[in-house]
This record gives sequence, structure tokens and C-alpha cells, in this order.
Amino acid sequence: MERKYNRVAVLKGGISSEREVSLRSGAAVADGLRAGGYTVDEIDVTSRNVAVPDTAEAVFVALHGQFGEDGEIQQILSRMDMPFTGSGAESSRISFDKVLTRDVLAASGIPVARGEVLVSASDRTLPLPVVVKPPREGSSVGCHLVFEEKEWGPAFESAVRYSGEALVEEFIPGRELTVGVVEHPSGSLQVLPVVEIKPATQWYDFEAKYITGDTLYEVPARLDPAITEQLQSIALQTFDALGAEGFGRIDFRMTPEGRCCVLELNAIPGFTASSLLPKAAQAAGIGFSELCCRIMERAHL
Repeated sequence: MERKYNRVAVLKGGISSEREVSLRSGAAVADGLRAGGYTVDEIDVTSRNVAVPDTAEAVFVALHGQFGEDGEIQQILSRMDMPFTGSGAESSRISFDKVLTRDVLAASGIPVARGEVLVSASDRTLPLPVVVKPPREGSSVGCHLVFEEKEWGPAFESAVRYSGEALVEEFIPGRELTVGVVEHPSGSLQVLPVVEIKPATQWYDFEAKYITGDTLYEVPARLDPAITEQLQSIALQTFDALGAEGFGRIDFRMTPEGRCCVLELNAIPGFTASSLLPKAAQAAGIGFSELCCRIMERAHL
């Protein structure tokens, strides 16, 4: 593949609650890019004062969470006139905020779960069970599944401490599914096979994602072809509605009756050994190094 860039920097680590995951993602991306022929500088971001080497022609942003997916680092790189991977600042800001995402998707006719934004635990109107989460965190940080009233208060306080408010949504029983999207070098979008996530417990939380190692992943998910097509179509609609670029991963819940709801779009999904986008790409015949290189070549201002 003819490349636009030769010397690039990978931003990893960061200052969010997802720092450790980002360090692993960034290291894996750097290895993938080197295998693809790039000269790579790995930058461990430890503050908002980010220094990109003068020799870097573009940046792969492998930062998760705040100051990674929320548009802030994208604004900084834009001011530097430094091409970067993934979505732009405004799209990142919206997709990182689960409340803004819900508003955009609902306005576009894309299905989302019933929900409400609360600053007080006593204001909840949705019946249990519910999912309560901080509006602007990732990797299920601060998220709780609440089945009993005695669990509600502590779960709400855990979620609300991150930003002073909490998003409360109906719990959708059924299956946890995700669909990746990645751009071709030509700029056209490729939707990847559906992945089903099967945690050992009922909740795909931080421990299930990164610690316990007992979550099962089915790629491609065993679904009726019409359901697969529906999920992939909604994923592309979500990607487009949020103005995403480069790559992303759209998460779903699906009831036993086949009702699908979009949970969120991850603008910079994980690139660790257990991460979902690389698994889906592999199932589509795209190796890890090729995936990293394809994303790198779509870097833009």
C-alpha cells in the first residue's frame, strides 16, 4: 500500500480513568504500525501539555476517555496543523457525551433506550431495572445495573460523582452486540461483522472487559441474516448521524424479540488483546497491522 505518511506518533496513556487501557492500546497500535513499515514515536501523555515530535507527519490518537475521545486533544492537534486519526473535534465531543449522542440519534430516528438525566436520586421516574452511568466516561467506568431499590442510591451516587449528573436508562434484557466501522483508503466505509459479547456475569463491566478474562466473544455473531443486516445498517446510520470519521464501534442491546437499541458510538475503541474492533476486523480478513495502517492513512486535519 502506498502511504501518505512515513513517520508518525502514537498518543497513549492520557489523564483519564482509562489510562491503563490506553497504554496497552497505544503499545499494540505502535507495534502494528511498525509491522506495516512506519517509523513510530510512542508518546505517553501525562498532562494536557502534549508535545508531538517535529519529525511526526501525523498522529494516531490511542487515548481513551476524557482528553482522548471528547474532542479536546483533536482541537489541540488541529491548532498544530497536525493530521490525526479518527473523528474530528465536534463529532468526538458529541459521541463522547452519552446524552448528546442520544439526542442526535433520536432526532435521526435511530432507536435508543428510554432514559432520563438526573442530578438527584429521588427524581427517577423509570421503573427498575435500570442502567445508571456517567454521561461522559467510557469502559463502563461508573456504570451500574440496578435491579433492587436498595441498590439504587449507592449506584446513583457512584455514577453522579463523575460529572454531577447521571444518565439513567431502561435495562434492555437480551444480547450485547457491537458493530465496527472502518474507512477504506478510498474513503468509503466498510461495516465489519457483528460481534456478540457474552460475559460470565450479567453485566459487561470494566472487570469483564479487561480483568477477569472469562468473557466470550462470538465473531461473527450467530444471528438471523436479516438481524445482522439491520444492525450493520443502523451502525452506519449512527456513524453518519454523529459525523464520525476513520473508524468507530457502535454498541447495541437486543431483546429476545429482536428490538435493537444503540447504546453509544465509541470513537476510539480499544486496541488491546481482548478488544472488539480488531476481533471484528480479523473476521473480515483484515489483520491487526493492516487495520492500524488503514486507520493511520485516513489521518486528517
